Amino acid sequence: MSTLAFSANPDNFPAQAASFALDGPAGKLEVVSDVAAPADARRGSVIVCHPHPQQGGSMHNKVVTMVERSLRESGLDTVRFNFRGVGASEGTYDGGNGEGDDLAAVVAWLRRVRPHDALWLAGFSFGSYVSIRNAVRLRADALVSVAPPVGRWPFESIEPPNCPWLVVQGEGDEIVDPQAVFDWIEAMDRPPELVRMPETSHFFHRRLMDLRGAIKHAVHDWLPPSRY
Repeated sequence: MSTLAFSANPDNFPAQAASFALDGPAGKLEVVSDVAAPADARRGSVIVCHPHPQQGGSMHNKVVTMVERSLRESGLDTVRFNFRGVGASEGTYDGGNGEGDDLAAVVAWLRRVRPHDALWLAGFSFGSYVSIRNAVRLRADALVSVAPPVGRWPFESIEPPNCPWLVVQGEGDEIVDPQAVFDWIEAMDRPPELVRMPETSHFFHRRLMDLRGAIKHAVHDWLPPSRY
């Protein structure tokens, strides 16, 4: 798979896998995009958010790349990016607040170059917190959350989205308390679809292909119409 280099803020969604920079609120954001196979392509794009910047999280995390792959194979064009202070992205960590503004900047670009696409948000761990927290204000059309760190961040103050929403949680998660996630979901008036994965750790060791299958199966009925 080739990767093209773009100047900042491309005027179109790249036609093949590409890396480029976008203007963010704290400086340049490092971005990677990819496209679904033409036979599978749907009229939708997804932005995938990565885990905690201060704990080694980046857009190259193996769970993030598997989430991206799952949704691209489902027909969505994909965008990953590094939050401020990670990789080539400028700025410094901001406790989830500035990171939400980074996500908003990527959403603004995506809406400009793909104004008629359904907008999906996805995230793993800290990235799921940022995407859930901002789903309503960014008007997400669907949401995929993997191992949301309930109990580690103030989820109780977040307005739940009304869009289709999938949560995948490993029952053997050693970083996020699985029961806290299950209790949080059970308390919602309109809970998301929940996939519980037995004997699965936070980073889905030896279970990444199971994660891929779970996501593809769960979101199938939510997919937008064919792009071509």
